[in-house]
Amino acid sequence: MTPYRAPAWLPGGHAQTLWPLAIKPTAPPYRRQRWAAPDGDFIDVDRLDGRPDAPLLVLFHGLEGSSRSHYAAALALACRRAGWRLALPHFRGCSGELNLLPRAYHSGDSAEIDWILRRLAEENGQRPLFAAGVSLGGNALLKWAGERGDAAAPLVRSIASICAPVDLAACGHHLARGFNRVYTRHFLTSLKAVSLARLQRFPGLFDETRLRRAVNLHQFDDAVTAPLHGFAGADDYWRRASSKPWLPHIRVPALVLNARNDPFLPAVHLPRPDQVASAVVLETPAAGGHVGFVSGPFPGNLDWLPQRLLHFFHYATS
Repeated sequence: MTPYRAPAWLPGGHAQTLWPLAIKPTAPPYRRQRWAAPDGDFIDVDRLDGRPDAPLLVLFHGLEGSSRSHYAAALALACRRAGWRLALPHFRGCSGELNLLPRAYHSGDSAEIDWILRRLAEENGQRPLFAAGVSLGGNALLKWAGERGDAAAPLVRSIASICAPVDLAACGHHLARGFNRVYTRHFLTSLKAVSLARLQRFPGLFDETRLRRAVNLHQFDDAVTAPLHGFAGADDYWRRASSKPWLPHIRVPALVLNARNDPFLPAVHLPRPDQVASAVVLETPAAGGHVGFVSGPFPGNLDWLPQRLLHFFHYATS
């Protein structure tokens, strides 16, 4: 497949990150399922059905994303054209309804990835199953695959991550600088609203004053994410949840796709070939932004990324 090249009319990582929001396609109709989680909570899974024998692709979304995110809608349309089935699990609290327990989701939640994939693999039987993760979801998926090693193969044939922040500390601190603070403010608006709703349901769960004062992701994760999920603080969370140390242990075919001009993670922190297992394919185009990869003449389209994923899954195990 043709390597990614950004159109000349859309230069720069920020423009390539933000423009997809303006040309976001309309997602096809999904069939929603509510699953009971092993701990008594729930998640919502949006499904795109197809032939029973068609491949099943599972997509884990990014921070505060959903099945309506631009990349999810573009992938759903591509799967429908290709005749593939698609499952889009929502991390807890991301489907439009607050989850039941005093927890949320985080970048290293590989246990959540595991039970979702196990349930889907059980219902899928021997038919092909592939998994992809975007940004936060990509980091969690890579960490899961590294932790499981050879044990991942009975569940998935291959995996792919798109713009995963494999070094969470580098990403988090970078998002606190310069223009990148625009992205941080966007995330914090949603994260704070959901966290305050959770605090109303569970008074005293974390420090409300620290939450309200948080102006970057380090402060938010230190005040909310870390105490909710058993980490000592933001630094402990970022260190233990990063997927980069797990990349040498991945044994299933894996595509790790990161643009070198991604505003979320400086290229110097991307993994090198000597830092990953032989099963891992590193793809680092010069451009693309953060989950952008716009192609075509103005105003552009979002077809390249879904086509790249389906191409990789088709040929990685053939």
